[in-house]
Amino acid sequence: MTTLVTGARGAVATELIALLRQRGLPVRPASSRPGDPSIATCDLTDPATFPGALAGVSSVFLYAEPSHIDAFVKEAVTAGVEHIVVLSSSAVLAPNPEANPLAKSHLDVEHALTAAPVRSTMLRPGAFSGNALAWSWPIKAGAPVSLPYPGTYTDPIHEADLAEAAAAVLTDPTLSGRTYTLTGPESITCAEQIDILSRVTGRDIIIRNVTREEWKAEMAEYVSGPIADAILDWQRLNDGVPTEITTDLERLIGRPGRTFAAWAHDHAAAFKP
Repeated sequence: MTTLVTGARGAVATELIALLRQRGLPVRPASSRPGDPSIATCDLTDPATFPGALAGVSSVFLYAEPSHIDAFVKEAVTAGVEHIVVLSSSAVLAPNPEANPLAKSHLDVEHALTAAPVRSTMLRPGAFSGNALAWSWPIKAGAPVSLPYPGTYTDPIHEADLAEAAAAVLTDPTLSGRTYTLTGPESITCAEQIDILSRVTGRDIIIRNVTREEWKAEMAEYVSGPIADAILDWQRLNDGVPTEITTDLERLIGRPGRTFAAWAHDHAAAFKP
């Protein structure tokens, strides 16, 4: 009953692999760039890697890469996979998701799984607490953090909580085959997140309020134009508007999720020189 965990080098997958192993369950970590003989090769953009990664696998934790999702699903069915858990996104719930590049990539994966003859579970997190790591370089350098919408509300979820939720649906058949919208336990603004990081690190962190175009120019090396626009549109939509907190995470892991302050304490070293 081996579980294939794709994206094994990512924060959520790393936590999930550890949880499953702690429970004595067989796991096959996989990555597009393994870099370690204990990690299998599974490049979700290269169907040639699918058969070897899926051989002997009964369940899959799948990152939402749409480019060859039909081929992946077909190979999974051929291999006898019984259950696929997809790390999707609550962006698919936004108005007109087909026109949103962030939402569409996840929606395409969801549609492929829904149409497939295999049980699937959709995990739809909102904002990751780990998104704050994008601010780590200016904070470490003592530079201002550029924010186009400091008052944007998010519902950050700790990667360890998301891994616990994934472990729950992978190991308890009564929880599988459903769709879960997952949020952290609080709705807080970007500016409030910066304040928390300032307290946790003991550093003064200055916010530089920038325009959309200035932010896009700063992020051009890391974020493509259409994706940047989708992120900015989402931030504008939630500027001054608290997000709705769901109970799905607590239902899956049996307790409230970790706060952003808890995540900041766990990752304080990433923000210090």
